Formats: sequence, C-alpha cells, structure tokens
Amino acid sequence: CYQIPSLILDGTGIVISPLIALMQDQVEALQQLGVKASFINSSQTVKQNNEVRDKLKNNELDILYLSPERLLKEDTLTLLQNIDISLFAIDEAHCVSEWGHDFRRVYQELKLLTEKFPNTPKIALTATADEKIKNEIIKQLILKDAKVFVNSFDRPNIRYTVAEKLNAANQLRQFVDAQNGTSGIVYCSSREELLTVASIFNYKKLVG
Repeated sequence: CYQIPSLILDGTGIVISPLIALMQDQVEALQQLGVKASFINSSQTVKQNNEVRDKLKNNELDILYLSPERLLKEDTLTLLQNIDISLFAIDEAHCVSEWGHDFRRVYQELKLLTEKFPNTPKIALTATADEKIKNEIIKQLILKDAKVFVNSFDRPNIRYTVAEKLNAANQLRQFVDAQNGTSGIVYCSSREELLTVASIFNYKKLVG
C-alpha cells in the first residue's frame, strides 16, 4: 500500500511504525529486494543514525522508517521539512484509538503532520479496526476527505479450534507429531504446563 507509491513518487516515503523489531524486519526485506530503505532509531549508534540522516538529505533513500516518538522530535521535524517527501504512511494506525487495546497516546499527536505538511499525501493502515476505530483514526489524524478501503478480516492462515481436554500431554504430543516438522508456537498458562511442553519437545528431539 505504501511501498510502491514511495518508489513511484518523487522523494522519500516516511513510514511511522510503533516497533523497532518491525522496522528492522521490513527494512531488511526491502534491502534484499534492492530498495533503498533504512530507519532511524535507538537500536543504532549516533554515527549510524547520522549516516542515515545524510542519505535522507541527499535524496538517497526510497523509504525511511521512524517511530512516532522519533518523528515528533523537533530536530526530526526540521529535517523532514527540508527534504522532498513522497508520502507519510502511518502503520498500525489503530494505536491512535482509545477504543483499541494497543492504544498509544503519542499516535494522537501525529495530527501535527496535517498542520506541518498539509500538501503531503498521508495514508493510515491497520489490519485490526472495526467501524468505531476506523472513524477514530480519521478523526484523530485529521485525514480530511479520506478515502476508505476495507478488505476482509478473514485470514485463511489463522485458524482456531477447540478440543475437549482428556490427556493434555498426549494430545499435544499427537498434535506436534502431526505438524510434520513445521514451525509453530505453543502458549502455556503456568509453569507446570511449560514443563509439560518442554518434556514433549525433548521427546520430539529424542525420537526425531
């Protein structure tokens, strides 16, 4: 939604992302595809961040990732006001809503983008917004005359099933065996369950 426009339009696409790990994963994937992408955050040294700033000033980046906290710093805003920006992409935009479980108040301060960059295109993206949160995103970010695009919430790769608990250890062992070596996650609600799961995976290691 924002990567292709950032590549087609003149200037650098500025992506606002709430998590450093998410930035790192996306930047690494883009770089492997030959896209000139980078980020400025606390995972890098001052020297590394300054090198990214220099690339941004020299129009050598297609996409730059920033946290909302970093973007709202005065020096960052000053920097952005002196470069050519293709668009602002506000990722995980549901964080702006007090109705959401991932509410981050700093996201509401991003309305400042409309004031300081009135002519720069803006896009807000989320995979977890109902009607109330969708309207809150538009209101809080002051997305005037916003066009709204909604796709299905259905994700075929995510499936929930419920089974009667008879013998949890044996049931889990059978389930793990049936996955044929694919990766997955097992959630435990107690230390006792964790030890049970650990013993099952030790079994898998021995029989594997």
